[in-house]
Amino acid sequence: MESALTRSQFVRWRAAIFAIFFASGLSIATWASRVPSIKADLALDNAQVGLILLGMGTASIIGISTSPAVMARTGARRGMLLTILLFAAGITLVGLGSTVFASVPVVLIGMALFGFGNGSLDVMMNVEATAIEQQMGKTILPVFHAFFSFGTVIGAGLGALAALLSLTVAVHASIMGALIAVLAFVCFSQVPSREAALDPEPSEKPHWRERMHVALEAWREPRTYLLGVVMLGMAFAEGGANDWIALGTEQGHGFTTGTGAIALAVFSVGMTVVRLFGGPLVDRFGRVAVLRTLAVAAASGILLFILAPNLPLVLVGAALWGIGASLGFPLGMSAAADDPAKAAARVSAAATIGYVAFLGGPPVLGFISEHIGLLNTLFILVALVVASGLFSGAARPLRDDEKTPVTTS
Repeated sequence: MESALTRSQFVRWRAAIFAIFFASGLSIATWASRVPSIKADLALDNAQVGLILLGMGTASIIGISTSPAVMARTGARRGMLLTILLFAAGITLVGLGSTVFASVPVVLIGMALFGFGNGSLDVMMNVEATAIEQQMGKTILPVFHAFFSFGTVIGAGLGALAALLSLTVAVHASIMGALIAVLAFVCFSQVPSREAALDPEPSEKPHWRERMHVALEAWREPRTYLLGVVMLGMAFAEGGANDWIALGTEQGHGFTTGTGAIALAVFSVGMTVVRLFGGPLVDRFGRVAVLRTLAVAAASGILLFILAPNLPLVLVGAALWGIGASLGFPLGMSAAADDPAKAAARVSAAATIGYVAFLGGPPVLGFISEHIGLLNTLFILVALVVASGLFSGAARPLRDDEKTPVTTS
């Protein structure tokens, strides 16, 4: 469908969505970088920190699951503004609860707002990004996810600087919350309404109950679950690496302190590079071929990481692991959004499956590792990545006759 936007409007829209992905990553790193300070401020033990993380993860899943309902009521433009402001307020409340009120319940409330806002935003910003991708006619969604990664890197750096300067969590979180809120309003002014962006002569907007029906219908479609398997395997691989690759390097293999951070950095660089530059490969060879190739790379990398007898080979394994896990999630999102009329519902459903794996997978791996050892536990990731590759045919682009017909008044 031809866009009703001018070139300048389209460029500003794309830049705004890049910035929103960046803001989401920035907020998450703001929290993560100050966990030691929050733990010290509130005299928490590891179990209590785990409880706070569980609360945030649960709120994130609720946000992801209910995002279609929010979009049905508000539209993506207003919905993104509201959810960004919500998690900006949440991260600020976490800081105040840690330093000013010294209250675990206040921190929990802040984390619930933070998790719900980020989860809900995740679906909306991916729907907007896939709309941009469809108008451009080439694969660009992985680049949006790379901007999220940039946000986490810069947020972690600012968090480290704040700790070095002895800024309290309240001051640091309040500054970041304010910056994110300002960014939300700037981006809001540059994001067009869905109708203005996609249809110069839109038909009458369906009633929100009709849009809710479409949102729930996605859960009755087999393709949703097949894409969910593709995203689940790669989300497990990504989440498992983020939480366990450092421990696997140092405790599993017995290498010296600091090598775990190097392995994680190698993994992250591999993932980010492919997200930045992998789009043209997808356009040339297709989603399915790329996903299958990357599944082989990820499975090979994890196996090499587990079995390698020396550190250089462990690092090669980590690099292949990151490269292989890089595009499963964004390409799954792209595939879920092939039909613009049902994009929000299908992205939400597929993302829910993927994020349950991303958030819930690492703790499950940790529990299993207590019984069979960490490196042996990583064989589970190999099996899940292989399943992801086997089911990647579900990411085949929909034909025109498989999409919802567009009606005009």
